[in-house]
Amino acid sequence: MPEGDTIYALARRLHEVLTDATLTHTDFRVPRWALTDLSGGRITAVRSVGKHLFMDVERHDGSAVSIHSHLKMEGAWDVHRLGTRWRRPGHSARVVLRAGDTEAVGFNLGVLEVVADPAAAVAHLGPDLLGDDWDPDLAVTNLAADPDTLVGAALLDQRLLAGVGNVFRSEICFLLRVSPYTRTGDVDLPAVVQTARRLLWDNRVRSVRCTTGVLIRGKELWVYGRDRKPCRRCGETIVRSDLDGRVVYMCPRCQAGAAAGG
Repeated sequence: MPEGDTIYALARRLHEVLTDATLTHTDFRVPRWALTDLSGGRITAVRSVGKHLFMDVERHDGSAVSIHSHLKMEGAWDVHRLGTRWRRPGHSARVVLRAGDTEAVGFNLGVLEVVADPAAAVAHLGPDLLGDDWDPDLAVTNLAADPDTLVGAALLDQRLLAGVGNVFRSEICFLLRVSPYTRTGDVDLPAVVQTARRLLWDNRVRSVRCTTGVLIRGKELWVYGRDRKPCRRCGETIVRSDLDGRVVYMCPRCQAGAAAGG
């Protein structure tokens, strides 16, 4: 599932292409919104909130709505010149938006809806790590609310802070030398929040996600995806385990705290 940095970069690319464009054709290919027609509306902004994407539209009658999408595991947005062959199967398209000679297509979107109140659609989220209104103190307070929650699970809970996914949670825990199986009550939470913010902020406009500071292919990450490979810091073998149904990677020597699975 794309993480906050990926959605931020996607929103930025779409914003550059679509903002101030007038929609000439819209085709929502999901039953609930199949009759929705936003043609004639002007896209005023494309923005991200955590892992959510919003296209704000001012309709021809002056009312405002947002096209809200979430990629989940398989979703994608492609933008190309009208008439260009799609790079993905047509049956997987969930929405087609045209503005002049530009066409934006959302494929396999996990969430797609048209909302009049976009803030309500993400009211359940914690502070957005890449948002203009980022609030580190609130993020720390949220993470501290249940000290028995494992830090690896808390980092993925978008209600606590929004934007961290599976890659970043493994990398954050490694950088802080903390096992993802450690209770949040036993972790320096301000450091967790500061590290999460720094990693996502540094990667928000990169084409290749990097946490090591080395952009050479294969050397970009500390532990994620490196099962049974030597730790870049100490040489111990990286281990992969399961936490709340999602894989997590760690170095058993560098990361103090509870052992994997226990």
